[in-house]
This record gives sequence, structure tokens and C-alpha cells, in this order.
Amino acid sequence: MQTTPKQRDTPRQRIRDAMDLKSPVRVPLMCQLSIGHMLLQLDVSPLEFWHDAMVFADGLLRLREIYDFDGVLVSLHGHDPDWRNKILSRSVSAGVEEIVWQDGQRYRYLPDDLPQPMNSESRHPLLSEFAGEQLPESLGYIPVSQGLRFEIDPVHRFDVFRQIRSRIGSSYSIHGEITSPLDYFLDRFGYQEGLMGLLGEPDKCRSVLAHFTSLVKQLVLEMCDEGVDAIKVSSPFAGAGFLSTQAYREFVLPYESEIAQAVRARGVHIYTHTCGAVSDRLELMFDAGVSGIECLDPPPLGDVELVDAKRRTKGRGFIKGNIDSVNTLLHGEPAQILADARRRLEVGREGGGFILSTACSVAPRVDRSKLKLLREAVDAWG
Repeated sequence: MQTTPKQRDTPRQRIRDAMDLKSPVRVPLMCQLSIGHMLLQLDVSPLEFWHDAMVFADGLLRLREIYDFDGVLVSLHGHDPDWRNKILSRSVSAGVEEIVWQDGQRYRYLPDDLPQPMNSESRHPLLSEFAGEQLPESLGYIPVSQGLRFEIDPVHRFDVFRQIRSRIGSSYSIHGEITSPLDYFLDRFGYQEGLMGLLGEPDKCRSVLAHFTSLVKQLVLEMCDEGVDAIKVSSPFAGAGFLSTQAYREFVLPYESEIAQAVRARGVHIYTHTCGAVSDRLELMFDAGVSGIECLDPPPLGDVELVDAKRRTKGRGFIKGNIDSVNTLLHGEPAQILADARRRLEVGREGGGFILSTACSVAPRVDRSKLKLLREAVDAWG
């Protein structure tokens, strides 16, 4: 029996159509949320939201429901079910939880932001003294920000995906997230040492990047087997604010390309998330073989105009973006937000291959009512 457009108009199918460069019945809506924004919308302990797979899954599903998103992005995975038994001491003051773990690590868990490591000692080796023996044999952690890692339990790496799929069914899209080899490299050596190393010791840097690429590829292929609809590659430091176009060609493109090709060979979509100014490398980002790109920060946060991006990348892959989360959603009035979203929809839906989203993560203090206006805009003009 032939499928009618009405029968095909499920949230999951909308996103699939957009990633396939088709024109869905309705433009899909799916934003990524900062941890701070998630916590401010949910009545949960920051500690439990970070470490407990069930609490984290509950939160993701609740947020999808609140904003009527067409899919769920699972940004953390590999929660240790025994995490509570590894706490040495726990104190709470003004919503901030201070934890001392049995291994000596100390963290502050904030109600509106990422956890903050309190141990001051640096763990970054010098690249000039690095001989390769310290590199891990498998990925046991996600580098979240400088000094902050999310540890991956090897036995329970993908439990959260199974929880979400079992509860959300087949109507909504589920996206997994991995971290780029460049981020693992910078996490290992630090931002300053790592970026200077790209200039001073490029061969050694390439060797480290190749090593992390093989590990990321192994992890992401196993993630593909969990039935995800797409993979997001978090690559925030690959924009022009950190790397020149030539450095992008040398230290990002070959490694993300290897990962993208492996994922696409599994029949799974993959898209790259890069923050800031990327207009000088839009075509290069698609040269990696990804299905799409995310962010495309507009001025003043970045330098991408959606009309220009659609023209330059037509037929190469989908676009997910590009509403300014700070200047539009955080500081804008409702009429301004609706007008901005309408412009993005009118440009983005032309020719298909567009998912309406904020450019980068929804800022922590964005009012819930403002973000919900995006669904109104999609319903009216999408």
C-alpha cells in the first residue's frame, strides 16, 4: 500500500526526510540544550542528573515533551550504575552539591551549569616530552570541557540509548553524540600546549590524532548498532576562531572524514557541530563526507548567513541551525524571535534538507516560553 504524506508525517520521519535532503511535510525542530538550561527546567539534583542514567533519560524525555522537539540528542552515555557507592562525602548548600569521591577527586555540581572540578593539579603532559605511551587503548571518557571528563562505564556504555528507545518508541528520532579527535587531543595536552603543538610538532600531533580517530571510530560504530538515527560529532574548536583554514585541512578534515565514512557505510547519518565562524570552511566540512552540519552561528556570534550557506552547500548535505541562542532567544522579545524563526524557515525549507534549531546550545537562562515559540513558528510557517 502506498504511504500518504499524512501517514509519513511523524517526528522521526520529518528528521529522516530532512537528513535525506528531502522536503518533509513539516520542517523538523530539534535544538540541543546546554546542561545549565536542562537543569533549570528540571526539578532534579545536578549530581544525579549527571551520573544517573535513569534520571538523565527522564530529563531528556521530559525536555523533548516540553519543547515538542522531533528528536532527542543523547550527549552523555556510559553511566556507572554503582556511582553512589563511590562517594566519600556529599554536602549541599544553596543548590550547589560538593562531592568528594573515593579516588580523591572533588567536584562542585551547580544547578545551572556543568560540574566544576575542584582539584587544582594539572594532568596535561608536555607534547615535547610525549612519546605515545600514555595514550589510552580504548575510550573510557568523554572530554566535556577543560578539566571535566565524563567517565564511560565499559559494561554500560549504551544503557541510556536503550532506555530512551524503549520509552520513546519509533515515533521520535534519537541522535547519539561523539567527540572529535581534535577535542581528545586538546583535552590530553591542554588548549595552549595543544594548539602550539600543531605549529611546532605537527607530525607528533598527527600521530596522536590518528590514534584517537581509531578509538572514536570504534566507539561510534558500536553506537550505530544501538539503532540511533544519526550521530553528532562535537567539534567546537574546529572553527576559524581557533584554527586557520589550512590547519583545518591538516588536523581536522582527514580524521573526521575517516569517522564519517565509517558511519555512512553503516547507513547512519552523521553531522558535524562546529561553533563560531565557519564560513571559510563550509565546503570543507562537507568534504569530510558528513551528512550535514550544525550550528552555522549567524553574526555576531559567527559569520554564516543562511541564504549563503544554502546556496553554497546545495545538494551536499543538510543544515541544522541557525538561530542565535544569545542575542535572539535570550535577549530578544517574542515578536523578534518569531520573526527570526520565520526567516530561517522560509530560507531553510527551500529545496529541503533543513532542521530548525538554535545555532549552538540553548543558553542556560533562555526563558522556557521563548524557546517554545519555535514550535509555534514551525506550525505557522514550517
